[in-house]
Amino acid sequence: MFLRNCWYVAAWSKDVGRELQAETFLGENIVFYRQEDGTPVALENACPHRKLPLSDGNLIGDTVECGYHGLKFDCTGVCIDSPTQRGMTPRRAVVKSYPVVDRYRLLWIWMGDPALADPDTIFEVENYDDPTWGLTDGGVMDVDCNYLWLCDNLLDPSHVAWVHVTSFAGAGTDEEPLDVNKTDRGVIVSRWIFGQPPSPYYARLVRFEGMCDRLQHYEMCRPAIGLNKSVYTPVGTGGYDSAPVDETFTNISYNFMTPITEDKTRYFWFQHRSDHAGDEDISRYMNDGARMAFLEDKAILEKVHVGMKHAVTPHIDLGLDKGAKLFRQGLDRAIQAEATETVV
Repeated sequence: MFLRNCWYVAAWSKDVGRELQAETFLGENIVFYRQEDGTPVALENACPHRKLPLSDGNLIGDTVECGYHGLKFDCTGVCIDSPTQRGMTPRRAVVKSYPVVDRYRLLWIWMGDPALADPDTIFEVENYDDPTWGLTDGGVMDVDCNYLWLCDNLLDPSHVAWVHVTSFAGAGTDEEPLDVNKTDRGVIVSRWIFGQPPSPYYARLVRFEGMCDRLQHYEMCRPAIGLNKSVYTPVGTGGYDSAPVDETFTNISYNFMTPITEDKTRYFWFQHRSDHAGDEDISRYMNDGARMAFLEDKAILEKVHVGMKHAVTPHIDLGLDKGAKLFRQGLDRAIQAEATETVV
C-alpha cells in the first residue's frame, strides 16, 4: 500500500516545538517533539505497557513520561525509568523511533528501516540557497482522499480549464501533444507551447511584453513528490534544448503528499521562483493563488475518492491519464520490491 524506505514530509519545521504532538502517517501513530537543543524526535505514540498514547503524557526535559504509570522514554524510544519497579525495567519496554531531519523549512520522517535512512537521499530543492530566487510561505492541508488521487491530479494539466477557473482564471487546455517520459525516480509529463499569450495567473509575473513560449513540466517522484515547473520566455527563445535568457521566468511548485491513511492525505506545498526574490506582494499573490487552486482540487478529489472507492460500474481511462498510470505502475513495482526484500 505504501513505500516505506523513503523520506516523507511530516510537518513544517516551525510547527513542531516543545510539546508532544500526535500525528498519524502511513497508518502509524507517532508523537513528535523537540529536545531542549531543538533536535526533532519522532516516537511510536503508544506506551508499551497498556498502549496509552505518549502524547497524553508529559515532556520532561528531553524525555517523555507516560501519563498512566510514569514510564519514561528517551529520544531513541528506550525506557530509562519505571517508577513502580525501579531497577527492574522490562527489556521490552521500548517504543519504535523514527529518523527525522529538518531541511528546506520542512521536517522529514523516514517510515521504513532506520538503518537505511540516509539524509542525503532527501528530495533536493535546487537553488534553495540562491538569494536571487524567491520563496512563498507555502501551506498544508488535509485532504480526505487517497494520496494517489493527488498524484494523478498533479500529472494532469488538462483539468485546469474546468477546475481552476477562479484561481488560475481558467488558463485552459491546449491541443499541443504531451510528452510522457519515465525517469529513475518517477514520471515527467511536459510540453512546450509556442507563440501564445501568458496564462492569466503568470501575466503579472513575467517581465516582458507580448506573446511567449512556455513550458508545462509536471513531474511526480517517488514516494509522492510533485515538481511542477512553469517556464515563460519571449517568443523564439523556448524549447527543450534552449537556454534561459535574461527575461526568462521560472516558477517551480513543490508538492509533498504524505499518506495519513488509505483515505486521508496531508498535502504540503511551496513555490520557488527565479525572479522577484524580495517582493512580499508577489509572494503573497502566488501563495494565495496556489492555496485557492488546491482548495479547488480538494473539493473535486474528495468526491473522486468516494466515487472510485464505492463505484458500482467500471471506470474508464482517457489519454490524459497516461502519465499517472505510468507513475502508479512504477510505484507499485517499488512497493512490491520493498515487500520482497523485507520478507527475505
